[in-house]
Amino acid sequence: MPTTIEIPDDLAERLESHCEEGQTTAELVGELVSMYETEGAFLREGYSE
Repeated sequence: MPTTIEIPDDLAERLESHCEEGQTTAELVGELVSMYETEGAFLREGYSE
């Protein structure tokens, strides 16, 4: 059974702005979680600690 997560409208808009053509926000979130699980952190070009 799917789980519903409520997020503020402004965050939903931010997520939607990062979706590729035809991609849903749920797919984007799934992709981000997979990246985090694989890499241990969200990596962005030019980012360093």
